[in-house]
Amino acid sequence: RNFFQMDVHGRIREVLAETIHEELAPEHQQLSTEDLIKALRQRGIIDDVMKELKFVTDVNEKERPSAPKPSTHFVDREPPVLKKTNIDPTRRYLYLQVLGGKAFLEHLQEPDPLPGQICSTFTLCLHFRNQRFRSKPVPCACEPDFHDGFLLEVHKDSLGDGSKMADATTMLSMCEPVHMVLIRTDSFGETALVASHFLEWRSVLAAEGGVMNIAAELLGVGTESKVSVGVLNIRLEMYPQLSKTLSPEITNTQFTLERQKTAEKERLFLVYAKQWWREYLQIRPTHNTRLVKIFAQDENGVNRPVCSYIRPLRAGRLLDTPRQAARFVSVLGYERAPVIGGGGGKQEQWCTLLAFICRNKGDCEDHANLLCSLLLGFGLEAFVCVGTKAKGVPHTWVMTCGTDGTITFWESLTGHRYIHRAINPDDPPVVEQPRPLYPYRTIGCVFNHQKFYGNCQPSDAVEVCAFDLHDESKWKPMSGEAIKSVCSPGTASSVPPFPPLCASTIDAAVASNDIELQLRVLVSEHRKDLGLSTVWDDHLSYLLSPALAAYELERTTSISAGNEEFQDAVRWAVPDGHTFKGFPIHFVYRNARRAFATCLRSPFCEEIICCRGDQVRLAVRVRVFTYPESACAVWIMFACKYRSVL
Repeated sequence: RNFFQMDVHGRIREVLAETIHEELAPEHQQLSTEDLIKALRQRGIIDDVMKELKFVTDVNEKERPSAPKPSTHFVDREPPVLKKTNIDPTRRYLYLQVLGGKAFLEHLQEPDPLPGQICSTFTLCLHFRNQRFRSKPVPCACEPDFHDGFLLEVHKDSLGDGSKMADATTMLSMCEPVHMVLIRTDSFGETALVASHFLEWRSVLAAEGGVMNIAAELLGVGTESKVSVGVLNIRLEMYPQLSKTLSPEITNTQFTLERQKTAEKERLFLVYAKQWWREYLQIRPTHNTRLVKIFAQDENGVNRPVCSYIRPLRAGRLLDTPRQAARFVSVLGYERAPVIGGGGGKQEQWCTLLAFICRNKGDCEDHANLLCSLLLGFGLEAFVCVGTKAKGVPHTWVMTCGTDGTITFWESLTGHRYIHRAINPDDPPVVEQPRPLYPYRTIGCVFNHQKFYGNCQPSDAVEVCAFDLHDESKWKPMSGEAIKSVCSPGTASSVPPFPPLCASTIDAAVASNDIELQLRVLVSEHRKDLGLSTVWDDHLSYLLSPALAAYELERTTSISAGNEEFQDAVRWAVPDGHTFKGFPIHFVYRNARRAFATCLRSPFCEEIICCRGDQVRLAVRVRVFTYPESACAVWIMFACKYRSVL
């Protein structure tokens, strides 16, 4: 930040004047730099300066007029979601500090970022007992310079005891770990999941003086889940200090007991699942080709029952309707789990919710699991369906069952909804059958947080399936008790508790403006290369806004509105004998260059951007619609008007 914000120089001069005055008065001795720094330290000024400078930039830039932006670009790219926490002395806190990292060997060769240059950054996201935190981004390096402290409240579960401070024995029974997700953001804003780590914090209950330093080794994700990616230095401390700490034997015994209990539950569920599968195959041998998925691997390569990836999720005041929830899930980025090497195989990776939303993108299973959880939160009877699309490509989507038996399919990647009308294969050929609009071909099983059904109808083709889930001759159920034993929240074998969703940190107006200005520059440069000049029509650009708002409204509600006014305004703005062309396009990322490259691949859009003719006027309008987390829908409309020449 700018030095002059806090008049640091003035204060340093005052202190030095005092110091020199006090120390030099007796006999004019020479003061060393150390003495001066010591004096400044005592007055706390150096610490203030260090706090103000998030990144030290080149000190020789004093001549530059003070810019309103920070001199290194990426400091505030995502404003921290952290509010200053007031410590309530009647509550118990775990103070978790991340004090740098080491051995991030993939970044061994990384050059130091130059001042003002955008570089790749690491961000650490934490979740603990319904509280979320995010570190400041730090440049990727072999020894990343994390310096963050997070104050995690360790509160009671039961409401009656909520006000009493938790003692060591109570805290020992709180088995939720601190979930830490490390995200890398490259210089283009693309994110990647580096590690997903569960920190066992309760060892601090037996630590001397209630303080503990841990070197937490982070392992990679997916195919690299056994490989170390780096080590974080973590310091844990209880506030207020524990009146009495536990002995290490007690904490270790507790951990061992928990592990044994979990292992036993998982073993029993596995025995049950094998038995269930044997029975399912005995119905008809062809069942072994159906997509009946009972377990799935998470980002750390841990096998978990599929039902544990779902639980009712309420979005507070961030989402108002189930359809808005579907829109939100569809604008989270889609990216298949990375595979090393060819072979076209699909790497399985069902992400925990924290890893999915912090990275802001994931595979179709991640989208379907989140959408199903949100629809359950809105009180609908929702299930995830596992099956195939065209060409036998495995796919997951969501289905809701109405009280009247209506079956609705929800495509989590697009937000589209389809009503399912079953075809009766025994109907005579004269009867006209509805042509299914949905892209799904076969279905093997459906599940949610409490139920699991395997499809045992003669054909697994979606169009002939009946979704009467209570009919055991059509759908083979799993025992609800068995599912509950390993999937109910709080059981160690299930995925960690869901984090609450956070409001968007993106300023829609600023983001819209930024992208629009960048696109204007890109269009002008592109036309210049073609030997064309560019004249922008600001009025026409503004008139495109209502169309973009209508498109987004239609995506969210399926209702189209306001088209007449838009048509009218354009007709008034385009004089007789002139032609108007417009092209809208939609993205879920905010990278203007990448969007522009995609636009140019469309012949309609290219025709507008490269328009030649008499009195050509160009227009572009961008509208960013923000959703929870860092999800956003970006609508862009290019338009031109020109004199029609016969």
